Amino acid sequence: MDDKRNMEFFEVVDKRHSVRKYADGPVERAILDKIVEAASKAPSSRNSHSSAFMIIEDKDTLVAMSKMRDSGASPLAGAAAAIIVLGDPSLTDLWIDNCAISATMVHLAATASGLASCWVHISGRQLKKEDPSAGLAEDYITELLGIKENLKPYCAIAIGYPQENA
Repeated sequence: MDDKRNMEFFEVVDKRHSVRKYADGPVERAILDKIVEAASKAPSSRNSHSSAFMIIEDKDTLVAMSKMRDSGASPLAGAAAAIIVLGDPSLTDLWIDNCAISATMVHLAATASGLASCWVHISGRQLKKEDPSAGLAEDYITELLGIKENLKPYCAIAIGYPQENA
């Protein structure tokens, strides 16, 4: 990784903010893998490591993912990639907390790598804010991505290089 992109911890914390518009072009797979590696080392309840991750880079899939909610998921359509944070409830009753910690690590690792990111919540969110009968974002994403039965999608983190002047 380029040393110019490495930052001191507090600089990373200070610099991290949600970005919803990204420059065209891919993020190097090695950087995405390094981000997931960092997130997999996040603290977890009773060392259960109940979080899992999926990296999505396919543009059509990212656009389809942006339709999981009628508000708040649009950053996924313009992102170079997304990291889905999933939890395994069979490993601990605190899987949601573990996912939140893991997602925070994704954001910090992305920032330290010179990337921008935006959290898009999945768990407990409706497809249509005003129409609960339309279903849940969790079910939509589970089917779209073929997520295994034992895993629950918690959030998607849109990732890309920040768009200049956005």
